[in-house]
Amino acid sequence: LVYVVIAVIVKFAGVKWINKLMPAVVIGPTVSIIGLSLAGNAVSDLSLGKVLDAEGNSVASPYVCLICGLVTLFTVMLCSAYGKKMVKLIPFILGILAGYLVAAIFTVIGNATDNPALQVIDFSVFHDMTLFSVPDFTFITAFKGIKELSGGYIATIAVAYVPVAFVVFAEHIADHKNLSTVIDKDLLEDPGLHRTLLGDGVGSVAGAIFGGCPNTTYGESISCVALSKNGSTSTILLTGIMCMVVSFISPFVAIINMLPKCVMGGACIAMYGFISVSGLQMLKDVDLSDNRNLYPAAAILVIGIGGVVLNFGTNKLTGNPLVQVTSLAVAMIVGILVNLITHSGKDKVDNGAIQENLPDMKFEGEKAEAEENKAV
Repeated sequence: LVYVVIAVIVKFAGVKWINKLMPAVVIGPTVSIIGLSLAGNAVSDLSLGKVLDAEGNSVASPYVCLICGLVTLFTVMLCSAYGKKMVKLIPFILGILAGYLVAAIFTVIGNATDNPALQVIDFSVFHDMTLFSVPDFTFITAFKGIKELSGGYIATIAVAYVPVAFVVFAEHIADHKNLSTVIDKDLLEDPGLHRTLLGDGVGSVAGAIFGGCPNTTYGESISCVALSKNGSTSTILLTGIMCMVVSFISPFVAIINMLPKCVMGGACIAMYGFISVSGLQMLKDVDLSDNRNLYPAAAILVIGIGGVVLNFGTNKLTGNPLVQVTSLAVAMIVGILVNLITHSGKDKVDNGAIQENLPDMKFEGEKAEAEENKAV
């Protein structure tokens, strides 16, 4: 709902203020932080299988899991770099299937020899399975509790979640600027930031009603678009419909649920790595030899990688912070402030902001150089 309100405001306010507030020198390092902050998850998953012991720990050998993850990673890289036509469109699917196959071979051998160190996949999810099943639509239970709602309860929820919406709003902008660079189209202008925000907001409401996860932009998805070179909205729409349909097919759901973490870890190394590199690529036209550009980028990278997190209040039931501002949001906010301070005067160099006269200046320079070469 907060996203919908922000979308209405952006519709009338426009997005030029965003480009001025968050030029490439701010957005580039922020996008890199998105990938770098997730790197630990990918690396830790490389050593984990799906078969767990009584304490909930993976029984498979970390080296066996590492092999499965590396097979996934190298398959993704090879398909993306050398594949043709369809192979190049689905490198992640092929990579995950390859890692899955290796993990299955290890598991079959481990089960046959009663060797837990080789047991990566948990096949027990197939026991007593029906062909079709209906997911748990938790909204049915939730609606029964509407009578218990009160103004105080709603206010508590608002205090906890409204600030979170503004935090992920910053991530939304960073992801869409990154995707704009990938597909060479300014998505903040066309179809417009107000429309992408509206899509996120309405999608989150629909997801919550049906008991699913909130919707947001994901750097992993942008990586898939970049590596597959497929930015078709029709493809994404069809994929979304397919995901909803197959969620009723029990064997398919089981296959997804028993996917080993080490296999996904290998795929995520490629995804997260691309996010980090694409963020750095945004800095290619920024003069980092100028300290006014150096400090905003440096502040974002250090704060983001260092993991500065701000916690406000305490949830009396769980003991967790009532509101938490992630390191990414803190880094972006500090970066914006530093950039405004360092560029408070008249700029002598471009800090990555969009300049309408930049292409003409470049053309005139090339024209002058061509005339000089011709004279020589």
